[in-house]
Amino acid sequence: MKRMKYLLVLVLSAIALCTLACGAELELNSTSACLMEASTGKILYEKNADERLEPASVTKIMSLLLVFEAMDEGKFDLNTPVSGSEHACSMGGSQIWLEPGETMSVDEMLKAVVVASANDCTVALGELVAGSEESFAALMNERANELGMTNTHFVNCTGLPADNHYTTARDIAIMTRELHKHKRVYDYTKIWMDTLRGGEFGITNTNKLIRFYNGATGMKTGYTSSALYCMSATAERGGMNLIAAVMKSESSDKRFADAKKLLEYGFANYAVYRPEQIKLENLKVLGGTRDSVEIETECSDILIEKGRQNKVEVRVELDESIEAPFKKNTKVGRVVYSIGQEEIAQYPIVTSEGVEKITFFGIFKKLLASTVTVI
Repeated sequence: MKRMKYLLVLVLSAIALCTLACGAELELNSTSACLMEASTGKILYEKNADERLEPASVTKIMSLLLVFEAMDEGKFDLNTPVSGSEHACSMGGSQIWLEPGETMSVDEMLKAVVVASANDCTVALGELVAGSEESFAALMNERANELGMTNTHFVNCTGLPADNHYTTARDIAIMTRELHKHKRVYDYTKIWMDTLRGGEFGITNTNKLIRFYNGATGMKTGYTSSALYCMSATAERGGMNLIAAVMKSESSDKRFADAKKLLEYGFANYAVYRPEQIKLENLKVLGGTRDSVEIETECSDILIEKGRQNKVEVRVELDESIEAPFKKNTKVGRVVYSIGQEEIAQYPIVTSEGVEKITFFGIFKKLLASTVTVI
């Protein structure tokens, strides 16, 4: 009897896990949600992910992205001094009470924005990048369009309530993924408590997951009375990075609970397989100015169901030769990854350069060069 009960428990557990992995509804308080794996951009779970809602301070993810991109372009660095304008210091909401003319480094202001969600410092950084908040918001919309955030429109860089200022859980995940590429942001998002102004002003991270969730790395919370509680949460375990976006939750605790549910779902059911570099020999060229050409392939991360990492098989399908003329990046084969009979990914093998067709004069020169005269 005990054995029967044990088997029954195992069967029910397996059914539960299967149901979860197949996308069963999670009990979420948030109006919309989206779970994304960062390296592949694959969506693992979604709930009303394209519903346009107010993002509150989660808006600052795009603001931060533009600041980091501007630094990458060499426009300024972390030590660049930034002065608070009258406009920046008039923001209200979450702030560090920046005084007009008060100067802080970009590093300090980034800390204030990420950790304390400081609206005043966000606007000051936006003015540094674009000259005015209005111009900066225009850049935010341009970048959103480039990233394919089709249901997003920014009016300001802070997320303070404004007509026609909206985004979606899916678009939040997209811009978070882009910011995730700038690893320096984690120098700030992982801070729990710190100080500004030479230790005189204390700040505490608005993202409680940083302290209370295993693997949490960031990213940004948000709240207004109309947007309610929002966030984009990032976490890493076992080399896999997840992004959980939740919007319009009824309370701060429920927001964090939803983010944790999404992250736990992802970590419990998925893993990232990272292909090893494949060595490819040169490919024979027929009728070309060269006898062979280098070939290459670029394999990226593959998202698979957890527990199947060791079952992945790889095979290379390659043409025996290629006839000239051909251009660079001409496809000559593919690398296929599979588990059993299921193909999970494929990547093209291409030529590293182009080769022209050999002329009659070229053939003559080749023959002449290969002739050995013995005296």
